[in-house]
Amino acid sequence: MVITRWDPFRELTTLQNRVNSIFQDYGRADQNELTTTGNFVPAVDVYEDEHKIVLKLEIPGVNQDDVDIRLENNTLTVSGERKFEKEEKEENFHRIERRYGSFSRSFTLPNTVDTENIRANYEHGVLNIELSKRAEAKPKQIKVNIGSGKALGKTVEGAKSEKAA
Repeated sequence: MVITRWDPFRELTTLQNRVNSIFQDYGRADQNELTTTGNFVPAVDVYEDEHKIVLKLEIPGVNQDDVDIRLENNTLTVSGERKFEKEEKEENFHRIERRYGSFSRSFTLPNTVDTENIRANYEHGVLNIELSKRAEAKPKQIKVNIGSGKALGKTVEGAKSEKAA
């Protein structure tokens, strides 16, 4: 005689697996339509240094003429479209995993960006957007005078290292 431990959640797990398989089958039926006409969201890297903010969007397979970059009310919007090549019959494809269709990404820019000095470059499937900062937003080095009214011309870092010595 085999003793089987009763698991009250076993039937729920079986039911969940059946429901998941139904939705997976439904997703596979519409997969070709979704991948050829659906939207995709390109990956983006955003980094900043003391002089500029840089955005790098991965949009391989997108023609440069199909990319639109707009700046309105401190919002930078990059949109475009990756078109599905109809050269080959869709019936011959075994798998279509790349996403096609239109995309749009919007970024709210800080007030420190100089909206008159923006550069964009598209090379090897990567769109590189450089947003220069305004001169007043860049870090400044301030000289601190130490002593009894003498201007020694030492920077803050110099003053700190002198006190430590």
